[in-house]
Amino acid sequence: MNFRRIAALAMLLALAACAGSPRPHRPAPPAHKPATSAPKPKPEPAGPQTAAELGTRPGPPIDSLGLTPENARKAMAAFRLSCPVLVRRTDASGLTLPQDWAAACDDAAGRLDIDGPAFFAQWFDAVIVGDGKAFATGYYEPEIAGSRTHVPGYDTPVYRRPDDLVEVDPGTLSGTPTGRKQRGRIVDGRFQLYHDRAAIDGGVLDGKGLEIAWARDPIEFFFLQIQGSGRLVQPDGTVMRIGYDGQNGREYVGIGKVMRERGLIGPGTDYATSMQGMMAWLRGHPDQTKAVLDENKSFVFFRELTGAGPIGALGVAVSGRGSVAADPKFIPLGAPILLSLDRPEASGLWVAQDTGGAIKGANRVDTFWGAGVSARTIAGGMSGRGQALLLLPKGALTRIALRNPGVRGAGARTTADR
Repeated sequence: MNFRRIAALAMLLALAACAGSPRPHRPAPPAHKPATSAPKPKPEPAGPQTAAELGTRPGPPIDSLGLTPENARKAMAAFRLSCPVLVRRTDASGLTLPQDWAAACDDAAGRLDIDGPAFFAQWFDAVIVGDGKAFATGYYEPEIAGSRTHVPGYDTPVYRRPDDLVEVDPGTLSGTPTGRKQRGRIVDGRFQLYHDRAAIDGGVLDGKGLEIAWARDPIEFFFLQIQGSGRLVQPDGTVMRIGYDGQNGREYVGIGKVMRERGLIGPGTDYATSMQGMMAWLRGHPDQTKAVLDENKSFVFFRELTGAGPIGALGVAVSGRGSVAADPKFIPLGAPILLSLDRPEASGLWVAQDTGGAIKGANRVDTFWGAGVSARTIAGGMSGRGQALLLLPKGALTRIALRNPGVRGAGARTTADR
């Protein structure tokens, strides 16, 4: 996923339930007035870029949240896997330091008999980021027909990451670094955007020996790319697992949003605004399928997975009904997060172990449901709204409050918090 999903990744986000509005068009100066005399528009103020900038406040005591042993068990397993990375990585959200996690990770290491609810109550504080309003979609590990070799009926190539795909600061090539890296390729010493989906599907990578497998159904493979990993069931019944190996750096466009805006799916049509509805429309309109799929310029490359998986952005295996993808600038990767949503099946304790190209902002998560028919059905129709509580190691919120007087520490609850 990438599983870093790219990922991107989530079906309902592709339907643009939370897509941002386009930047407003600024009209040109009137023709009768020289453009140079028109006042320059003031730059639009940037919003908070991290959870620390957005602001946090204490949530209710964890022992009052009604954690169940079963839900806590899954979260404990995911948290334990995350610990080796948590205690040494930089937290992009600005909320924690590596050493903050050490005590909880030491207690969790090697112990399978821990009382989950008591563990989280002992080592964590509940924290509300921003207004705490959560939006959750879902993703899963697809299982589609595939083959390691190119045999009749299996004609959609599954590519590994090309050698000419690089991630660099384009400015370094001209001696003026920008501090921002981009994915692309270097041609004659100059940076260029990498080939988009239309070009790759059109054969620009053919003959380069990049194929690791072949898929039978191009539509199924397209949605597997959005999920970021999956299983290829071979003609002999054996399974080949593939995982994210990079992305072309081009813009991710949710085709669900495109299809809805064009009136192809949704109210007044025969097709639902879900992954299943999108697939049904694409299969019913084969002459238009390629043009719609090409609207998403993003293309994902894969590698074979031979160990535990799928692997998330944290570098550890993600678990069905236990892991979520999140924006690491607002939710520290490895941190538990408690969701209370209008979709009961997605409510409960999860651990952020993955990211997604379309999963952006505070309290925005993509819940992972594993593999199989049930996972596909739940993930494909998941759209939950409610509240999120981020669980941070005790002491982290107090430190944030001392550094930023505008943020209340863990001991500063008001009547409104109770």
